[in-house]
Amino acid sequence: MNTGPVLSEAGGDHIVRWPPVKDGDVFLSFPFLPAGPIPMTDHPLLSVLTRIADSLERISPKPPGADILNHHDAFIWQAALGTLTPVEKVSGVPLRLLRGVQRQMEQVMANTRHFAEGYAANNVMLWGARGMGKSSLVKASVAAVNAEQRARKGATLALIEIQRDELSTLPKLLAVLRQTKRRCILFCDDLSFESQDADYKSLKSVLDGGIGGRPENVLVYATSNRRHLMPREMIENESGSAINPAEAIEEKVSLSDRFGLWIGLYSATQDDYLAIVDAYADNLKLPVDRETLHRRALQWSMSRGSRSGRVASQFINELSAELGVHSPQP
Repeated sequence: MNTGPVLSEAGGDHIVRWPPVKDGDVFLSFPFLPAGPIPMTDHPLLSVLTRIADSLERISPKPPGADILNHHDAFIWQAALGTLTPVEKVSGVPLRLLRGVQRQMEQVMANTRHFAEGYAANNVMLWGARGMGKSSLVKASVAAVNAEQRARKGATLALIEIQRDELSTLPKLLAVLRQTKRRCILFCDDLSFESQDADYKSLKSVLDGGIGGRPENVLVYATSNRRHLMPREMIENESGSAINPAEAIEEKVSLSDRFGLWIGLYSATQDDYLAIVDAYADNLKLPVDRETLHRRALQWSMSRGSRSGRVASQFINELSAELGVHSPQP
């Protein structure tokens, strides 16, 4: 059955009848078209339509597929465009400069290494104090494992950052990642959920795996300042209005349980803080004695009301500029 437009002659004009039905025909007149059958390759509209298609392609190019994952190690998921944007240089601190988190570092490194080598591995949640290097630990671990893998000509990992407010687009992202064999780590920094926020269900579905869930070549690494990802009042409010309060609390708290590795990073002790300061100062070869360095570092932390890797980094930025050292801190 012919379902395409029907061409006919009417008063010398070429008529396109659409749709080709007996009743309610729509007639479009194109006087410039010749009468009679026209091969598609010679159709006078072909060049016009081709130019229109090319223009639309330039305005809104076809999203790149999973092939792009083979050419870079880090990406940012652009949910609005449905594309992965490569990141040439990932910001962060190398493992050798991280202090006070040795046990946590070993856990993350071991899990990441197992995943890169093709073994079973766990989703990872890093939670705890602000500024203690949770996101730096994720990025540095992936970079270190990739360096190991390249040295032995093994398969490397792709680190893909997804923003917290784009979690609802996870199914679209996973559809892209299913097209590649490369192992990928989805990274969501500063993850938390507020009242009336249903995005946690999208993440929970991915963490559960199963049909339509997380593919075998994908793990989720996340960081959060909250142990259970949701504020206590949110959990309590849900339980108070639920028919079964126990089930409501279980629904909210169970998201954290989907992470096989649940690693806490705590506020730095004074010794840990000074060890971080020493590592940064040595890396930049700052011309300052230890006694002065420590005294100034403690004064800085007291003025900030906190001791952490971030505070140490900010202090070193200030001190290096004061001493005229231009080398950028890694």
